[in-house]
Amino acid sequence: MSQSCDHNCSSCKDKCEEKSFQIAGNEKSTVKRVIGVVSGKGGVGKSLVTSLLACAVQKKGLSAAVLDADITGPSIPRMFGVSGSPEMDLDGDGLLPKESKYGVRIMSTSLLLENEDDPVVFRGPVIANTVKQFWTDIVWGQVDVMLVDMPPGTGDVPLTVFQSLPVDGIIVVTSPQELVGRIVGKAVKMAKMMNIPVLGLVENMSYFQCPDCGARHEIFGASRLDEIAARYEIGRTARLPMDPQLAALCDKGGIEEYQGLPLEELAQVVLGK
Repeated sequence: MSQSCDHNCSSCKDKCEEKSFQIAGNEKSTVKRVIGVVSGKGGVGKSLVTSLLACAVQKKGLSAAVLDADITGPSIPRMFGVSGSPEMDLDGDGLLPKESKYGVRIMSTSLLLENEDDPVVFRGPVIANTVKQFWTDIVWGQVDVMLVDMPPGTGDVPLTVFQSLPVDGIIVVTSPQELVGRIVGKAVKMAKMMNIPVLGLVENMSYFQCPDCGARHEIFGASRLDEIAARYEIGRTARLPMDPQLAALCDKGGIEEYQGLPLEELAQVVLGK
């Protein structure tokens, strides 16, 4: 690989190892589709979208898994009410993912900590290797869709996931603020550089719907979802409201109990339909 490599394989003419970084998963695992969930910045609801999509897949009678690649800021197990250390496979071939109440398989660094609030103080290379180990050393079994919850930005983890895992596409998460909308482009352009399809765009915290009168209030400003989707040629979009009920369920580990189907259409896209 050239020292000036920009990781843009689509326009590269060099015959280098950059194009063969993908690594094999665990030999006891078969994962049909791998979908990354990304954002340009933090705090926009990436883990929420990841969890809702996993729930939507599971409710269709299929098997969903979540690889929590937000190594230093994991939150997936809390949303699903999952805790405790993973157990070893009976044959000693790797760790088994934890399973939620309704069968979503989960692996996260928070499951490896003695205390949930212990900090994960890793440097970049260690973080990247941890993501790879979650792919190679976890006995996931038969999985229809694996969702990879990534940290914000375009750093080590997204690059590692895009290069090392057989990613079928990404879902980008944003919020109505203009600043966030501008940053979306960074994540989209990185994916395109790596030849990863952008399957959809989700605007979280898009509005609040009054439970009494039904009126919608755009608390963080007017939606810019259609504008951003058009700018980056993203065909599928979804708007997630601010829902106190959903927030409460996430806090108590009951996201699977949520009765709404806010990402039903995107779930079809995730499944390749």
